[in-house]
Amino acid sequence: MALMITDQCINCDVCEPECPNDAISMGDEYYVIDPKRCTECVGHFPEPQCVQVCPVECIPLNPEVVETREQLQRKYHALMAEKREEESRARAAGPLTPEA
Repeated sequence: MALMITDQCINCDVCEPECPNDAISMGDEYYVIDPKRCTECVGHFPEPQCVQVCPVECIPLNPEVVETREQLQRKYHALMAEKREEESRARAAGPLTPEA
């Protein structure tokens, strides 16, 4: 399962930088987790890092996104392949130069 952030979130900003998949972002009123990017930290850490740092314990499993550990592992591999491709394209494009 992917995780979700409930309306109990106090916008303390500690979860967003902990997410290795960039799945957490500011929503309209509080932080949200993109279930397409959330792997519950499978592939990175033994436990979800956002859950570990949340001071108000407002990050439960998302019952609408049921995934097995194997599915989370496959998602992790797909995200890492996507990241490698983006980095490769950026290197191929060369350094950014300021416009005159």
